[in-house]
Amino acid sequence: MRAVILAGGLGTRLRPYTTVIPKPLVPVGGRPVLEHIIWSLHRHGIRQVDLCVSHLGSLIRLYLTQAGLPEDLELGFHWEDEALGTAGALRTVPDLDATFIAMNGDILTSLNYSALVRHHEEVGAALTIATHGKKVDIDLGVIESSDGRVTGYVEKPTLNYAVSMGIYVYDARALQYLAPGPSQFPELVLRLIDAGETVATFESDADWYDIGTLEEYERASQDFENAPERFEV
Repeated sequence: MRAVILAGGLGTRLRPYTTVIPKPLVPVGGRPVLEHIIWSLHRHGIRQVDLCVSHLGSLIRLYLTQAGLPEDLELGFHWEDEALGTAGALRTVPDLDATFIAMNGDILTSLNYSALVRHHEEVGAALTIATHGKKVDIDLGVIESSDGRVTGYVEKPTLNYAVSMGIYVYDARALQYLAPGPSQFPELVLRLIDAGETVATFESDADWYDIGTLEEYERASQDFENAPERFEV
C-alpha cells in the first residue's frame, strides 16, 4: 500500500526551529518526527511513501536518503513549484489510482493505520478522516437566546469536538473532485459531500500530537521521553 506525506509547509508557528530546518525534520526523541511517521507506516504494511515537498525540501530529501530506512521502502519526492494547498498538492504525485493514505508530515501518533484502512474499505467511503476527541474550555458564561430573550445560561462550559488528526484515507475516485488550481482539504470534503459521496470518520483515542506550535512540540517531546514504547520505539 502507498502513503503520501504532505511536507511542504513553512512551519511559521514553530519558529525559531523552522528557520533553519523544515518542520518535518524537527526532532522528537532524537529522531525527526517525519522518520517516526515513516517507520510507523512501514510497520503497518506501507512500502511506498511519496513526499510532497517545497520549503527546504532538499534538506528533507538529503536526510531521508541517509537515514537508514527499511530496504524494502520506496521513497518518492514531488516538488510544489507554487503552493497548491493541502489537497491540491496530491496533483504532484503520479499514478494515485488505488486507495492510499495521505497525512501531514508533522504528526506524532500511535494510530493504528491498518485499522484505519480496514474501516475505510468496509464502509466504501470516497474519503475517510481520522478524528480525535478535543475538549475546549470556555472561561466565560455562555448565553443562550432567541429573539432577544435569554433562554439559558451555561457557566464556563466544556465543549467536546471531533477534530481532524490530519490523517486520511483516499479512494482514487475522490481525486476527481479536486478543484482547479490550489485546493485546500476542507474544500475537497465539501465538494465530495455535495456530490453525494461518502466521507467517513474513524474515531481514535490513540496518542496524537500535531507538532505545529511550540507548546504542542514541547508536550510531544516530553511525553515521548517519558514513554517511547507507546510509539513502538
